[in-house]
Amino acid sequence: MEATKPHDTPNPLADLIEDELYQVLDSRKLLNHKGIRDYQIRKRFREMRGSEIPALQAIKLLREEHPYLQFDTVRKIVYNLSGKK
Repeated sequence: MEATKPHDTPNPLADLIEDELYQVLDSRKLLNHKGIRDYQIRKRFREMRGSEIPALQAIKLLREEHPYLQFDTVRKIVYNLSGKK
């Protein structure tokens, strides 16, 4: 097992890709950090809904975790409403 350096970025996609691959992609600026944030928000929303938290309450909790996002923005992220057709 290799030691983690303090400056290493934690892998928010650990359930999808290995830490080493994430670090390589991140170091080469090949990651869409907004997309990663949205993925994490959707994943957290599914976890909350799986715990029988009502959708409205889950969105409110996500807004507390991401206070810079508007309610409608979080709603669009969790329901994957891009506005593009």
